[in-house]
Amino acid sequence: MLKQESEKVRGLVYPFGAKADPVPGEPHRIAEGVYWVRFAMPMSLNHINLWLLEDGDGWTIVDTCLDIPDAREQWEKLFADFMQGKPVKRVICTHLHPDHVGLAGWITRRFDCELWMSREEFLMCRALAGDTGREAPDVAIHFYRGAGFNEEQLQAYRQRFGGFGRAISPLPDSYRRLMADETILINDRYWQLVGGSGHSPEHMCLYCPALKLFISGDQVLPRITPNVSVFPTEPRGDTLKDWLYSNARIRERLPDDVLVLPAHEAPFYGLHVRLTQIIEAHERDLDKLYEHLAEPRRPIDCFPALFRREITEHVIQMATGETLAHLNCLIGRRMIQRKRDEQGVDWYVQKPETAYFG
Repeated sequence: MLKQESEKVRGLVYPFGAKADPVPGEPHRIAEGVYWVRFAMPMSLNHINLWLLEDGDGWTIVDTCLDIPDAREQWEKLFADFMQGKPVKRVICTHLHPDHVGLAGWITRRFDCELWMSREEFLMCRALAGDTGREAPDVAIHFYRGAGFNEEQLQAYRQRFGGFGRAISPLPDSYRRLMADETILINDRYWQLVGGSGHSPEHMCLYCPALKLFISGDQVLPRITPNVSVFPTEPRGDTLKDWLYSNARIRERLPDDVLVLPAHEAPFYGLHVRLTQIIEAHERDLDKLYEHLAEPRRPIDCFPALFRREITEHVIQMATGETLAHLNCLIGRRMIQRKRDEQGVDWYVQKPETAYFG
C-alpha cells in the first residue's frame, strides 16, 4: 500500500506525495470502496490512473488504458485476483482519448456490460476510429498548409493519419449516455456528473459528496495542463473558450475540500487553487500571443509565444492545434484578425483598433 506522505507543492497538498509512483497494476485503497490503479504506457506521458469502484456484487471501472498487451494482462490479473472474479457491471469513460477508452470495448464484451459515456465523446470516438486506414482528406491538408506546414511536414501528417483506431479496441455498437448534472448510484452512494469541454468535446468527471472525492479525468491535472486543440473537423472552433468556461464553472460549483483523483500524476487537495492556476496560465499565454502578433505571423511562427520547449516534428501537430485554439480565442475576443494568402497560408495580426492594449 502507498504510504501517507503528505506534501505541499505550489499550493496543492498531495496526501501520498507529489511524485507518488505506485507499482503498475497494483490497487491502492483511496476511500471505502474506491481503489487507484496505475497502468504504464509506452509514450512520453508514461502512465494513466484508473479507478475501481466497488458496486454491490460487482465493480464499476472508470477509464481503461490503451489497447496494448501489457494492459490486457494487468486487467486479467485484476479480474482474477483483486476483483475476486466478481463481474464488471459497467465501464465509465471520462472521454474519448485512447488512453481512457482503449480497452473499454474489450472489457464490455468480456463481461457483457454497458459502456457509459457522454454522447459527443462516444460518437466522436467512433468517427475517429472510422478514419483508420483512410487517406488524409483534402480539408485536413488545407488546414495544416494554412497553419504553415511545408510539404515534408504535410507528408508526415499523411503518414500518421488514421492511427487513432489502432490504439483502441472496437467500441460496442450501443452505450448508456452520460449527461452533465446527472446523478448516478454506485455502491449505494450518489455520484454527480460534472461536465467539461475543450480538451475533448463533452468530458465527464465524477463527484461523490459523501466521500468527498472528485474523479477528474484529464479536466483537472495537478502539474500539467492537457492539450486544448483545434482540428481540421472544426477549424474555427473556440475550444479554449470552452475550456476556460468549463473550468471556471467547476470551480464555482464544487467545494474546495475534495480529494481530486486525476488521470495522470498524483491525487491532491486544492481544487480551486489548481483551477485558478490553469485559467490564469492560459490568460497569460493569450496576452503573450497577442503581443507576439504585433506583426503578421503564421500559426507555426507563434510557437515561441506559447511553448518553452523546442517543437519537434513528433509534436508539431499537437502544438499547432493548441496554437490555433489560442488564435481562435483571440479572434473571438475581437483582438486579432486572420487573412489567407494566395498560397493558402493563414496570417494573424493584431486588429488596429486593439493595438494600444498591447
